[in-house]
Amino acid sequence: MALLMFGMKSMSDALQKMAGPQLRHVLGAMTTNRFTGMLTGTVVTASVQSSTATTVMTVSFVNAGLLTLAQAISVIMGANIGTTLTAWIMALGASFDISIVSYVGFFVGIILIYMKKHRYVGDFLFGLGLLLLGLTTLRMTGNEMDLGHNPSVLSFFQSFDPDSFWTTLVFLLLGGVLTFCVQSSAAVMAITMLLCGSGAMPIYQGIALVLGENIGTTITSNLAALSANTQARRAALAHMFFNVFGVIWILIVFRWFIDGVIYVVDNAMGQAEANMQSKLTFTLAAFHTGFNVINASILIWFIPQIEKFVCWVIKSKKAEGEDEDFRLHFITAGFMKTPELSVLEAQKEIQSFSERMQRMFGMVQELLNESSSLTGKKQDDEKFNKLYSRIEKYEGISDNMELEIAKYLEQVSDAHLSDETKGKIRAMLREISELESIGDACFNMARTINRKYLAKQDHFNEQQYSHLHQMMGLTEDALTHMNKLMGGRKESYDVNRTFNIENEINNFRNQLKAQNIVDINNHAYTYAEGTVYMDLINECEKLGDYVVNVVEARMGTRQRDA
Repeated sequence: MALLMFGMKSMSDALQKMAGPQLRHVLGAMTTNRFTGMLTGTVVTASVQSSTATTVMTVSFVNAGLLTLAQAISVIMGANIGTTLTAWIMALGASFDISIVSYVGFFVGIILIYMKKHRYVGDFLFGLGLLLLGLTTLRMTGNEMDLGHNPSVLSFFQSFDPDSFWTTLVFLLLGGVLTFCVQSSAAVMAITMLLCGSGAMPIYQGIALVLGENIGTTITSNLAALSANTQARRAALAHMFFNVFGVIWILIVFRWFIDGVIYVVDNAMGQAEANMQSKLTFTLAAFHTGFNVINASILIWFIPQIEKFVCWVIKSKKAEGEDEDFRLHFITAGFMKTPELSVLEAQKEIQSFSERMQRMFGMVQELLNESSSLTGKKQDDEKFNKLYSRIEKYEGISDNMELEIAKYLEQVSDAHLSDETKGKIRAMLREISELESIGDACFNMARTINRKYLAKQDHFNEQQYSHLHQMMGLTEDALTHMNKLMGGRKESYDVNRTFNIENEINNFRNQLKAQNIVDINNHAYTYAEGTVYMDLINECEKLGDYVVNVVEARMGTRQRDA
């Protein structure tokens, strides 16, 4: 069982490393409608041999805003169909000796692992070899145990009335609990096939266990979504609704449906008693496929209604879009995350961080405008102080976001990662450091404006305000262009535009620096006012440097001298 489960995990991890950064774009492109979404879920699950991995992956993508809820529901429906391939592989493994295939997988896999270019394909083949070896060992051990003639095992299953509806419910519950405990419906399916194939467990009770597996596997994705956002929790609930609905209707036609499956398998394989073990395992596989295909065929037409239902059950939090409190929106503490998915979530979180820093700079511009009205009115002071407090709060948020994202990335980097992903994590650590520096620059500007306001100093003159607004406008352009990169694909990003804005900021700063000395000598304003004025100009120039550093980190280019 350990070989089987570890093999499945190795295959899943290897495929995600092979897909890498293209995974999100492939899923987005292949889920344009409900049918392609279901097909995508089927193919991905058949490839990774784990509906749990696909479902948790899908919930993660919804949490990161990469898939809509409707797209996720169709993918999850497909995952339920794709997972039935595992049962067919197990049925074949119980009928034929597939150990030779596993050794071929090991041999080719090890060769490819040592070839750096194809090592992820090698990881996949090695995982496949482990999976097949696990199945082979399980079959051989099951035969040697001869469970069909074990008095203790037989008496346990005979203690249940085979015709009782309660027996079906007990085994359904048992299947759900076992699946939740081992976190793998395939593992429980292997046990079920072993028991049914040996003749120890009646086929009806075995199929009840299979139904329980379908519900047990939904618990994993719901637990993974507990700490996620509203949309991710809705996607996980839709998965549970889908499987529970299927179990309810199949229980109504339980005996008739199973008898129909047995009839089809008997006609396909013949009535010979010699292949009874094979027939029982193939009956389980055929039931599993038939049930999930029919269930998906019914519910695929009701995806909009399922979406409305889960939205009604899980209401949006009022604070979901609230930006005044520190809370990571995309990074969650859910288990069963893979490193490749975690990097995608971290990227979305950094995008949110970047957008927050631009909003913070917008507040600084607003604070400068408020400081120009030294009327002495109480309401004006309250408005200024409230805005300054918000900027101060954002500074705390930026510090916390840097620390939390860095901590998360450090945990991810402890896992076995592809070289490309390791490079991404290094770049992201640099990005969050520079974004936090943008927050520091904004707060420094706010403090300078606050000191001037509290000292009741004279206004800047009209020319100074004009220059400040012009410099801040250039800085705002730099931030806007940076956020286009953070939210899009770097292939379509014009990096030269960022460098051009930075050069404009530097040249304008140098021009104002020289002009400031002339104006002070001409007594246009005092030296103290000139110092405050140039502090704001210099902070804008520093902020522009930090923007360039963020862009270079994301683009993977070398850092220029500031």
